[in-house]
Amino acid sequence: MTTDKEKEALPSSANNNFNIIEMNNVGLRYDQGPEILSDIKLALKKGSFHFLTGKSGAGKTSLLSLMYLAQKPSRGAVSVFGNNVNFTHRDNLALLRRKIGVVFQDFRLLDHLSAFDNVALPLRVCGMNEREVRKRVTELLSWVELDRHMQDTTATLSGGEKQRIAIARAVINRPDLLLADEPTGNVDNDIAPKLMKLFVELNKLGTTVVIATHSEKLINDFAYPRLHLQDRGLHIYYPSDISALGGIHA
Repeated sequence: MTTDKEKEALPSSANNNFNIIEMNNVGLRYDQGPEILSDIKLALKKGSFHFLTGKSGAGKTSLLSLMYLAQKPSRGAVSVFGNNVNFTHRDNLALLRRKIGVVFQDFRLLDHLSAFDNVALPLRVCGMNEREVRKRVTELLSWVELDRHMQDTTATLSGGEKQRIAIARAVINRPDLLLADEPTGNVDNDIAPKLMKLFVELNKLGTTVVIATHSEKLINDFAYPRLHLQDRGLHIYYPSDISALGGIHA
């Protein structure tokens, strides 16, 4: 049964066109340093798919951290699933995070656990019965070609294998919002398209997807709009815009 607190944290599902994320005049700085993001305005529709680009140090990881509720803006307003994060109780923020899948650039796996248990963790937190957990995790690890390593601890695996486990953990619960920071940066060229297909299929089922990447090949192979960070600001380009401008470097 859904509690009153859970109802308060979750938007109505009657409107399929609401914005999953809204940012209005958002600025972000660390401690007393200068702003690394300034006057960010953004509205991501439910079911949209965007690449996030920009030079190293442009603020891609920081922007993603605002989206997955790891921090609050220094100024301006950020709303996620219709909830202004500045005025949302931390218990409700925790409920909202359950609807978000995140692929971290540094993986953030639990190295003392097996690949299976790392991927199963979000399902077990939600109270799914173990039979269904085993079915879902086994199928997904087979899809990302890690079925031979299901019982291996992640500390024994390569960077590319850890990357695939991190992706599997992020998508296993079919999140409403998927945020991925360089998800194909550590995998071989032959597996990268398969992982992208996983993101695309999840998007077709209704998940809103944002992928931070430097890969021009990835961007060119999949014609999705681009959120581009430059000079602390955010610019949105569509495939037709990029062609007309002669390309924008990730």
